[in-house]
Amino acid sequence: MAIKPTIYKFRISLSDMNRGVYDTLNLTVAMHPSENMERMMARVLAYCLNAEEFLDFTKGLSAIEEPDIWLRTLDDQLMLWVDIGEPAFDRIKKASRIAKNVKVYSFNTKSDVWWEQNSAKFSTISANVIQFDHSQIKYLAGLVKRTMEFSVSISDQSAYIATADDACEVHWTTLQGA
Repeated sequence: MAIKPTIYKFRISLSDMNRGVYDTLNLTVAMHPSENMERMMARVLAYCLNAEEFLDFTKGLSAIEEPDIWLRTLDDQLMLWVDIGEPAFDRIKKASRIAKNVKVYSFNTKSDVWWEQNSAKFSTISANVIQFDHSQIKYLAGLVKRTMEFSVSISDQSAYIATADDACEVHWTTLQGA
């Protein structure tokens, strides 16, 4: 019997000063059995950084032909493709041909090595590559409960996340793109 995903419910008060987006997000997030908490929270933070109408989590790790997050218009145009982790260059090259915007959010200990090995190839395509600070993502993952409310305040290249019990800040570096 297959292991089922673990479901998390988040109510997020979002304040994105960079884009002027202020909203309350009610997210139901399925953590795939092979996914760890750090990756799931990198997905949630990437969602917050791109929050707008029609943005959706996909089947993610359960559907290898889909990104982790996408934005599709009502007429099914793929406006945004978001991958989390360190995807293969060929996957992102293909995504850049089918989506108007492509973003990669790298977050773990192997990010630096992955980028060093792939940056020259990525420079040939139109894709934004962002690297979250791994230790800060790890700390954020330690705050997670199955059902929780928290606030995310985004300014410049950092997000301040406050829960009822604790708070943390996650910084990122733009490796490629705007």
